[in-house]
Amino acid sequence: MGISENEESRELAEKTLSSEMIYDGKLLKVYKDRVRLPNGHESAREYIRHNGAVCIVPLTDDGKVIAERQFRYPFHCVITELPAGKLDTPEEDPAGAAARELLEETGITADTWIPIGALIPTCAYSTEVIHMYIARGLHFGERKLDEDEFLNVEKIPLEEFVTRILNGEIRDSKTQTAVLKTWALKQQGKL
Repeated sequence: MGISENEESRELAEKTLSSEMIYDGKLLKVYKDRVRLPNGHESAREYIRHNGAVCIVPLTDDGKVIAERQFRYPFHCVITELPAGKLDTPEEDPAGAAARELLEETGITADTWIPIGALIPTCAYSTEVIHMYIARGLHFGERKLDEDEFLNVEKIPLEEFVTRILNGEIRDSKTQTAVLKTWALKQQGKL
């Protein structure tokens, strides 16, 4: 017989002994903690505290996804991804943040918001959680990009988007996850 999750949590848990912020940036706060391991030894853990984020699959009535092409500095290239953005605070309502980000980046508002789960993109070194939504009943208007934000918007048929993901052309994890979940829901007749 297996052990329960609570027993497993106790068996594998690390206890924080001390915590120190070693970098306080605009986007990221980096911490270095000392922990006691399950075997009683001590070790260090470095990680990023992140407010969290949202990711939106804006799906048109004719089955196209509104995507963005944006230069991403860490990779020094343009990446195709879904509209997304960070929460202003950890307490911000993700659904409200999703509506704000979709409007700012694409000029779109939506009648219906379908939550499709949360993604932990980098559990080894960040507290970031990305809340994913499908937006339906889209209305197109004027974008409200931030002063330092530059991106192009395009429509991609959902089936083509899935093919591009499976072919390795779309490498962004939140985009892969949200588009594939949307495709699965459509195949199940839930969209």
